[in-house]
Amino acid sequence: MFMQIAIGAIGIGIVLMVGYLVIAQVKAALPTTGVDNTTLDGLESTQATVFAGFGLIAVGIIVLAAFGLINVFQ
Repeated sequence: MFMQIAIGAIGIGIVLMVGYLVIAQVKAALPTTGVDNTTLDGLESTQATVFAGFGLIAVGIIVLAAFGLINVFQ
């Protein structure tokens, strides 16, 4: 069971890292000239929301790993 949790955590971690890279590339590709402040504020808000979601996924990985370790040592 611990190996299944570990493999799942690795998969979620890979998705997390790809998500960070995609968000960084999208933000870098958007033009900053000729864009009103509303668009930039919306992008910052969306980025903060997505990063918060990734943080929750990271906490989930930690909880899964802890659960796996508890089951191993029971």
